[in-house]
Amino acid sequence: MDEFRLEKVKKLKALGINPYPYSYVQKEHAAEIVSDFKSFEGKSVSVAGRIIRARELGKLYFLDLIDGSGKIQILARADVTSKESMDILGLLDAGDIIGVSGKVIRTKRGETSVEAEKITMLAKSLMTLPEKFHGLSDIELRYRKRYLDLVMNPEVREVFRKRARIIEFIRQFLIGRGYLEVETPILQQNYGGATAKPFVTHHNFLDTDMYLRIADELYLKRLIIGGLEKVFEFSKDFRNESVDANHNPEFTMLEFYEAYADYDAFMELIEKLLSSLVKELHGSYEFEYQGTTLGFTPPFKRIKLVDAIKEASNIDISLLTDAKAKEIAAKEKLDIPIKNAYHVADALFSKYIEPNISNPAFVIDYPSYMCPLTKDKRGNEKLSERFELFIAGRELANSYSELTDPVEQRTKFEEQDNERKKGDQEAPPSDEDFLEAISYGMPPTAGIGIGIDRLVALLTNSASLKEVILFPSVKPEQKKQKKE
Repeated sequence: MDEFRLEKVKKLKALGINPYPYSYVQKEHAAEIVSDFKSFEGKSVSVAGRIIRARELGKLYFLDLIDGSGKIQILARADVTSKESMDILGLLDAGDIIGVSGKVIRTKRGETSVEAEKITMLAKSLMTLPEKFHGLSDIELRYRKRYLDLVMNPEVREVFRKRARIIEFIRQFLIGRGYLEVETPILQQNYGGATAKPFVTHHNFLDTDMYLRIADELYLKRLIIGGLEKVFEFSKDFRNESVDANHNPEFTMLEFYEAYADYDAFMELIEKLLSSLVKELHGSYEFEYQGTTLGFTPPFKRIKLVDAIKEASNIDISLLTDAKAKEIAAKEKLDIPIKNAYHVADALFSKYIEPNISNPAFVIDYPSYMCPLTKDKRGNEKLSERFELFIAGRELANSYSELTDPVEQRTKFEEQDNERKKGDQEAPPSDEDFLEAISYGMPPTAGIGIGIDRLVALLTNSASLKEVILFPSVKPEQKKQKKE
């Protein structure tokens, strides 16, 4: 805390002014006044916000005030501003939060301003705002102190407003097609629905270990079994994995499932959803991401996974076995910790195909050993009816024609259990409760998971997920050691 500012708090109290009052009537916002000056000119308004700049010019005082909508200038002078307000003015600093009532004018320089008649102290800042915050060499500090990032950088606030718009657009798109929004457990006694290492916790009352969900898939499928034919959830998922530009251990997923549909129907649905969303945000099916123009005019390109890898590397991953996978991993110099068929096939895709995808493309028909929750490809049991959507070299969505045969599902769960015993900690365990549920009969179903953070990063031209997650995972702050 700043000792000089603490002294100003004492002076405010000596004047009978509460530096931290209970409320304030904010009738107008900066953006509406600035954008529609003609309607507000000469009218009395009441605004509130944080001072980000203060300067004195002769007998005039100028304050730059920001609120949730934008910035507006405050003009104060003794012949207009009340005596008490002038007393407050002398004790103000950048960072303080104030309320201002007065008439809207335009200065000689043409800047829309509020000519203050009354200034109300709303919160005295005891810390000095940083002069520069966006270009810090310790970029982690921006994420750790996101509140300052939001104060100092209007473009950051705009990213999160756009994030909210994106989520609301998707929600209304699905509701308009008869989907029901639901909620499923975050704490689970058994995790599944994806290949990932979970976070483990302990429930004291039940005296049992529990897991933060890695996906909500198996619970949403239970709802399909129960007769809710179209369901979706925006879920917080947790995976005990690396932290980088494309990964955060806590992230937001959208999953939705529809009875009687298959993956072909979902490719068409996703084309419609994303192309409509892009058009809504950008006014066109094209926009720029990191220097590249992306086009979302449907239909999107289809890439057959097995054929694409075979063409690029002469390796047929549909025939891959765990024994053969280790040999290929060595030959291709694949730097992966687990060298079974699943992980080697995935690494080959990352090496040869993924980096070359720019515009939206559905990568389709994965080998069946990569798809424990998916129906076999019609006419080819070595493949599964699965697609992943890739854009600008990133996976954005994953979808299946869902496996509904309870006997085959048990077999695939047992195969996953075998992989776990071999040391693959990302392979999820069997779920007996789900196997019982699916044994009552599950209709043909299509399902999909979409990474909301990755989608927002794409649509806001953000290179890292940390730019679109308000409080991303960061390294623990190093505590300064006291000098002896």
